[in-house]
Amino acid sequence: MLEGKRVSRISVRGFAVASATAVTTVGAVVGVASGTPQESSNDFEATAGDSTLLADIPAGQQAQVMTASLTQQADAQAIAADSVAKKSAEETARIQAAKDAVAKQQEAKAAKEAEAKAKAKAEQEAKERAEKKEKEEAASRSATRTASASGSLPTTPAKGSYTIAEIQAMARAVVPADQFQCFSNIVDHESDWNYKAVNPSSGAYGLFQALPASKMSSAGSDWQTNPATQIKWGLSYMEGRYGSPCGAWDFWQANRWY
Repeated sequence: MLEGKRVSRISVRGFAVASATAVTTVGAVVGVASGTPQESSNDFEATAGDSTLLADIPAGQQAQVMTASLTQQADAQAIAADSVAKKSAEETARIQAAKDAVAKQQEAKAAKEAEAKAKAKAEQEAKERAEKKEKEEAASRSATRTASASGSLPTTPAKGSYTIAEIQAMARAVVPADQFQCFSNIVDHESDWNYKAVNPSSGAYGLFQALPASKMSSAGSDWQTNPATQIKWGLSYMEGRYGSPCGAWDFWQANRWY
C-alpha cells in the first residue's frame, strides 16, 4: 500500500489512534485522495496485518483525516443532542399541559360546588325567613282571634265625639304591632279615621265604610257611635276574610276595595 512513504489513497471506516503512530479503521469509508478516484471499500478493508501508520501519512493529509473524522463525530453528536433536547422539551410541554388541564378542571369543579352551596344556602335562608314570617303572622292572627273571642277589646265609655288620636290609640291597643300600619292604611283611605263617615251614594259607614253599615252590629249595638266597636268589627272582618290586616291591604292595593 505504501511506496516511498507516500500515500496514493487511504480508505478507512473512521479511525482511532491506538498509539502515537498507529491508525486503525472503524466506521464509514473516508477517502483522502491525492488525485486517484475513490474505489470500493471492499478493496481496502483493514485487517490486523494491514494497518496504516499515522506516521506513514503525509502531515497535511493527517490533519485532513483527523479534522474530517472529528467534524463528523461533532455533527452526529450535535444532531443527537438536538433530538434529545427536542424530545425532552416536547415531553415537558406535554406533561405541563396535562397538569394545567387537570388544574383547570379542578378549579371549575370547585367553583361549581361553591356556587351550588351558595345557592342552596340562600334558598334555605329564604325558606327559613318565609317560615318565620308565616309563624309570626299565624301567632298574630291567633292573638287577634283570642282577643276578639274573649271580648278583651277595650270598651270605651260613650262620648259625644273622639279625636283621631284617641281612635288610633284604641286601634293600637288591639291590632298587632306588625299589622298596625296595614290596618291604618285601610282606615286612612276609607274614612280618614272618621268613625261617623258616610258615603252619600252607597250608605257605607264608619271607619271601614262597612256596607251595609248594620253588619257592624255583630261587634256591638253601639257601632254607630263607638269607634272601639267599629275597630273590633273591622279587625275581625280583615282577619276572617284576608287572614290579617296586611292581607286585606294587599288586596285593597290591587283592587281599590276590600
